[in-house]
Amino acid sequence: MESAEQYGHLTTRRSFLVKGAALGAGTLGAGRLLTDASPAFASGGLTTGDAAILRFLAAAEILETDMWQQYNELAGIQDGEVPGGSGNPDYTEAVAVLDEDMDQYIHDNTDDEISHGAFINAYLQAHGAQTVNLDKFRNLPSSKATGAQQIGRLTNLMQLTINTSFWTRYRSDSQNPDFGDVLPNAVPGLATGQHPAIPRSDADLAPPDHLQAIANTAGFHFAWIEQGGTSLYAGLAQRVTHTEVLRILLSIGGSEIMHFQTWQDKAGNAPPLTDPTTGLTFPDLNADGELTQTNLIMPEPTPFLDRKFPIVSIIRPTETDGAAMGTVRAFTNDGLFIGQSAEFFAVLTGLAQAADAARHGS
Repeated sequence: MESAEQYGHLTTRRSFLVKGAALGAGTLGAGRLLTDASPAFASGGLTTGDAAILRFLAAAEILETDMWQQYNELAGIQDGEVPGGSGNPDYTEAVAVLDEDMDQYIHDNTDDEISHGAFINAYLQAHGAQTVNLDKFRNLPSSKATGAQQIGRLTNLMQLTINTSFWTRYRSDSQNPDFGDVLPNAVPGLATGQHPAIPRSDADLAPPDHLQAIANTAGFHFAWIEQGGTSLYAGLAQRVTHTEVLRILLSIGGSEIMHFQTWQDKAGNAPPLTDPTTGLTFPDLNADGELTQTNLIMPEPTPFLDRKFPIVSIIRPTETDGAAMGTVRAFTNDGLFIGQSAEFFAVLTGLAQAADAARHGS
């Protein structure tokens, strides 16, 4: 199998990501979900389980790319690495309240997710396995705000219900979801209603506190997206067979961890306010003790494997049973798929169930 470096002298990075990864429309055959596999390396191909895990992760990365692309079009840097959109100065300014470098971070996270999906699909193809293309489901509307491309989307960022319990989960020294523990949300209002993380239209740019509430919502959603990837890769890595596939999951999963820590730090800078349009309130997280303290971005030691052991600093949760379907449910509950078709849900569920059925050695 050729490495990414070997591809480098044959083509530009961008053309490899588009042509080799097949994230662009029509690249894998006019919107087919699973494309014909290349015969290359078929004799030494992947196990059925490893291929299923990689396919689900490819789908997850394509969905993540769709989310991050929308954020980048409005508040990131538009360039040759992450094309599309033209920026929205008012929304960019509101997001920058969380950190002045947010446009660069959004851009780089988008570029990373593009590369993840590209690599996994290319790896599947090189090993004679089917790859994933979700282009036929790009039917959801775009934001009508200045700066956004008017194209079909896979995900909906304008009606989110974000579970922010990840915030308290990583700060608790006694509770871990792997034991069935349920932790409180840092921003309860985000978990009980449908709130936009990008402006629906230019009308959302005023009044200022409404726009800042949208930007704050995005800040917590950034962290929510990446904490999901952090746990997902750790959960599915326990099911792979080949060491090279394990290396892929550990390596890409590690970059998701870096994303999560960055974003939870920036979300902590969201200014306390009440949205005059929706009533959503962002509290002063530093007013309620260590469980929500904003600068505690290193994971607190917590119970792991068995409560008889000393507490230890870990990624949480990492339970492997149902990890893929758990991600599908989380994405669905988040509101990302509002407006998607029954066929889309059937396809995504099928990919998740196949990944969860994988076992080491199968």
